[in-house]
Amino acid sequence: MNKRDIIRLAFKNFMRRKTRSILTILGVLIGTSAIVVMLSLGIGMNESFRRQLSSMGSLNVIDVNPWYFIEDGRGGGYSGQNVLDDKAVAKIAAIEGVEAVTPFLQTGLRLVSGKYVMYANIMGVDPNALEAFGYKTAKGRMLTEDDTTALLFGSNTPYDFYNPRARNNYGGGYVYFGGYMGDGVERPEPDVDVLNDKLVLTFDFSYGERRPGGTGGSEGGNKKPKLYKVKGVGILEESQDERAYSIFMNIEYLKKIMKENERAQGSMGPRPGGSQQEGYSQVKVKVTDMNNVQKVQDQIKEMGYGAYSLTDVLKSMQETSATMQAVLGGIGAISLFVAAIGITNTMVMSIYERTREIGVMKVLGCMLGDIRNLFLIEAAIIGFFGGLLGLGFSYGASALLNRFAGGLFGGGYYYGPSQDSIVSLIPAWLALLALGFATLVGIISGFMPARRAMKLSALEAIKTE
Repeated sequence: MNKRDIIRLAFKNFMRRKTRSILTILGVLIGTSAIVVMLSLGIGMNESFRRQLSSMGSLNVIDVNPWYFIEDGRGGGYSGQNVLDDKAVAKIAAIEGVEAVTPFLQTGLRLVSGKYVMYANIMGVDPNALEAFGYKTAKGRMLTEDDTTALLFGSNTPYDFYNPRARNNYGGGYVYFGGYMGDGVERPEPDVDVLNDKLVLTFDFSYGERRPGGTGGSEGGNKKPKLYKVKGVGILEESQDERAYSIFMNIEYLKKIMKENERAQGSMGPRPGGSQQEGYSQVKVKVTDMNNVQKVQDQIKEMGYGAYSLTDVLKSMQETSATMQAVLGGIGAISLFVAAIGITNTMVMSIYERTREIGVMKVLGCMLGDIRNLFLIEAAIIGFFGGLLGLGFSYGASALLNRFAGGLFGGGYYYGPSQDSIVSLIPAWLALLALGFATLVGIISGFMPARRAMKLSALEAIKTE
């Protein structure tokens, strides 16, 4: 017989005993869907963790700080501090796999617009690196290299303005999540239009406040801090990380006004947010491939700096979910093992019922390999269709879990949009693997009955009634 005849005969025998075949397929369906659904829970947990962390920042970004910690091998260690300056930034940028690097110079300033004031967390950055780090504007534009007095506002910062002379004033600002205040209440428009209203920056934190006896904001006879006219050029998209609560400007201009303020005040101590001589408080590093983040992070630590990334948290989460996946996958494998026994039983019974038929095939000169292949294909058909139906059932179960059980696993700890939480996820590779595995289980289960059919004596088989 040629291969086409074997396959056609296998399907004919499969359809001959529909009830038994359907019941056997049902066992494979249950086993396959059990494994797929169980594994999809672990995969969904991983994806939920990834989305949670991505909402807090990029998984390709490493935060570098001057502090380091060296373990002594006995559960302890010691910490120290190295200067994180322009030379260090250049060394980090030269590491293989690093896409972009920007230092962060942080300080606090008073931002004023008419009668409204706010305490501004100002971050000096390299404008050329903002796009590489995923900064995007919801309104206006990004900073450019030529900008000096331009400000780029985090999504929450326009709401931090308040009127210090108003009654029942508590310092302004709104606390909200995902664009809402409290229980789904839309946040109002801010009091200050940061892209169009006039803005002024100053190191005088009492500027705009009422002071007893008409006293100003300067102390100790030092000069009153200078006022810097600035303009807002853009507002960043909403995010769950520190960028939502900071205002960004060109790092070179921020260094300049900080130096001017030091000279004007005659300050001999360290200035807020660090200085060029003391180094930067923080450096952000963008790695091209997320798989290389740990490698680059280790090299930075070897240079004597502290390095942290969200992949550290993700790695810990994935270790937890891997344990759960192993347990859940083992439970599903038991179901598929029971289904494999069912396939073996079906094929053995088929041999008993078709003993005479097998004998006739041998007498007519049918090759032993063809007889073996006939039974293996029948077993493979059962495994394939059982796996296919089990896969369809798994997708349905996954959809129901995501629809009605959004808070069971990773989604229960997710503070971003609820539609981003995932309980069950079946990627294409898992679907193809499950279908192939179910078919393979069918073939393996049919191997022993196929060998038994090959070893039957032709004469004894013909005599069997």
